[in-house]
Amino acid sequence: MKQFIHDNFLLQNNYAVSLYHDFAKDLPIIDYHNHLPPQAIAEDHQYKNITDLWIAGDHYKWRAMRTFGIDEKYITGNASDEEKFQKWATTLPYTLRNPLYHWSQLELARYFDEYELLTPQNAKRVYDSTSAQVSTENFSAQKLLTRMKVEVLCTTEDPTDTLEHHQNLAASDFAIKVSTAFRPDKSVLIDQPAYNAYIDRLGEVAGIDIATYDDLCLALTKRLDFFHENGCRLSDHGLNTIPYQETDAARLSKIFAKRRSGAAVTADESAQFQTALLLFLGEKYHEKGWVQQFHLGAMRNNNTRMFQLLGPDTGWDSIGQYPVAHALSRFLDRLDSNNQLTKTVLYNLNPGDNEMMATMIGNFNDGSLKGKIQWGSGWWFLDQLDGMTDQMNILSNMGLISCFIGMLTDSRSFLSFPRHEYFRRLVCNLFGQDIEKGLLPNDPQWIGKIVSDICYHNAKEYFNY
Repeated sequence: MKQFIHDNFLLQNNYAVSLYHDFAKDLPIIDYHNHLPPQAIAEDHQYKNITDLWIAGDHYKWRAMRTFGIDEKYITGNASDEEKFQKWATTLPYTLRNPLYHWSQLELARYFDEYELLTPQNAKRVYDSTSAQVSTENFSAQKLLTRMKVEVLCTTEDPTDTLEHHQNLAASDFAIKVSTAFRPDKSVLIDQPAYNAYIDRLGEVAGIDIATYDDLCLALTKRLDFFHENGCRLSDHGLNTIPYQETDAARLSKIFAKRRSGAAVTADESAQFQTALLLFLGEKYHEKGWVQQFHLGAMRNNNTRMFQLLGPDTGWDSIGQYPVAHALSRFLDRLDSNNQLTKTVLYNLNPGDNEMMATMIGNFNDGSLKGKIQWGSGWWFLDQLDGMTDQMNILSNMGLISCFIGMLTDSRSFLSFPRHEYFRRLVCNLFGQDIEKGLLPNDPQWIGKIVSDICYHNAKEYFNY
């Protein structure tokens, strides 16, 4: 039987094959948004075995295992690592047509030279073989990144973070540039139960007693300055949606004081506060020349029982349905009207928002620089074959895919970087099919340049790396 993961995997004609191997395959990786732990990179962490490296913390795999009827004992519970791997090997053959099937086989091939499809029958052999490799120095956190030709990666940190691990990396001889993105969501989401405790913590780190809204802005400014001094040039927000309800300074102060007193705020008060603080932050990002990112549309922590048991980011989130277009337009327009709209990347989780996002970015691409406002690659539930292909087709029809900054992992796993290869193969197949259909000219040098720009050069230019 033909090897499943092979040189021309996903490449469906000779044009696609040529584009991938000649123009995309060997490019370095710029992973401008992920959730890798910087401590593990700075300390060059060594994982115990394949389960510790590949399955622990991966809520994509956990979600599939639960769906397949695997008991939580073998997912986040107290089963042995080998037992957990066996249960994943039992599940994987049944993930056909889910992106996990492609990703998992690709990861086994690229990191472990393991091309035999993982099944319950060979799970013991694969566990022993891969775990033996994981225990060697060639599989430390830094070596894993180097192996995949990662040139730059950007983790995501809260404003209260000390950035000590980024500082240690910057002072080391590690060749890969590791930067951070400023994610102040906990300061924005005033309606959350833990809000006051978080603001107290932010005040401690900033050296400010945060009693007023002005105090909050000052504390965030100090943390922005600290992040900037430590090489940060990106922000990131993970929100259901961007609200837009204007209010005046007096009203804003009352809303913040009300929440700090321990009282709950109304939905309108929350929207007014969030609008004002997001505009303030947007102005600061522009002042510093940062790129701002907005991940919109997730409905998080839906299963109360399991959230209370396991906490966030454990596989209980889904796509939400929120009104997005009007408020997002007003928000971007307000910043643009004051000439304070910085480079912006917008991501949507609901595919129903695809065409809206593709056209929204065109409203604010003002000719000041190429691709100033970006529609980000298919995210989370959409970073799979159909989702990424749909995103690129829609962007092609309603914008300029030639300006697209391409793929990111958005991952917590050191084995996730073959997703860039997956994306590159899809890009090349998309263009290759159009050449074969006569929809694009058979000009391999020109189209190859566009492909390499999407896969690498556009991001390098956009983020000034």
